[in-house]
Amino acid sequence: RGEEGQVCKIPVTGTEVLASGLMTLFEKRRFRNFLLYMADYEESDPSTHKGRDLKTMTAAQLYAAFSLDKYTQEFIGHAMALYMNDEYLNQPAIHLIEAVQLYANSLTHYENAPSPYLYPMYGLGGLPESFSRLAAINNGVFMLNRSVDEILFDADGKAWGIRGGNEVAKASIFVGDPSYFPSEMVQPTGQVVRSICFLDHTVPNIGDCGSAQIIIPGSQCGRTNDVYVSVLDKGLEVVPGHLCVAMVSTKVEGHQNPVAEVDAGIQLLGPILQRFDSVVDTFGPVGDGLDNKCFISKSYDETSHFRTAADDVLDLYFRITGQELDMSIDPHVPQPGDY
Repeated sequence: RGEEGQVCKIPVTGTEVLASGLMTLFEKRRFRNFLLYMADYEESDPSTHKGRDLKTMTAAQLYAAFSLDKYTQEFIGHAMALYMNDEYLNQPAIHLIEAVQLYANSLTHYENAPSPYLYPMYGLGGLPESFSRLAAINNGVFMLNRSVDEILFDADGKAWGIRGGNEVAKASIFVGDPSYFPSEMVQPTGQVVRSICFLDHTVPNIGDCGSAQIIIPGSQCGRTNDVYVSVLDKGLEVVPGHLCVAMVSTKVEGHQNPVAEVDAGIQLLGPILQRFDSVVDTFGPVGDGLDNKCFISKSYDETSHFRTAADDVLDLYFRITGQELDMSIDPHVPQPGDY
């Protein structure tokens, strides 16, 4: 919260909006008007546009139309719409509205949800475990404890197999992150610095929330890119009861001392029992994979909310199948392949 350095909860109910220290009384009224516009807006219904063309109006112009101040713009853009920097301000406002609608819909998707985020019990390892079970009941074959030493290509440059030691596995398409593929098939996209910290106390100023996500807009800490802090406790079964783990990350902007670039997040944690720092190079695919049958994802970026990772999965699905993934299913209605 600017120079005050406060950690403030994003209000998700009318009561929280009234009690929030993020905004003045008059600003709360302007914020409410913005949220009402966002909630009513339907791209296919011009009557909800209120005379605004959000495909030509920029996000900055939309903020100005509602007279929203700098701090309100920052938490809408970075903590609700999950933009990683301020480049979105000069992009069409329709993207901002869609991102905030996604945030709002995520809050209402599950009854009495205190947060728009879901996190698997016992950690992210539950996701590949679930995938493995689903693959197994659909006749998936696993090669455990095998390295990928080489991607094998035919004379036309199409991949047909992978070699691990003296064994070869054949397939029609290959999906993986950049580390599995030849260097000429990927391109550098920057660096990410991460610090994993173990604490014997709850992170100060987050109230009674044992787990939390803190997003520090880059403009509030003298940076271009945001700093992310993810805090997890015993409630998610990822640490013993007397500990919590905090992960602080950001995109590297300089190269003199990258680890210092997460200082804005580290300062929020209080005393640290043990800290592990890393600086990793990130990559993305050179092509779409249609010509060589190698469908390459992007490296994990600095975000801790996995919005960009989810977008990457949707992009992979489209590249592989040629169709958009249908996300309109009702999670409460059984679907083919559920178990």
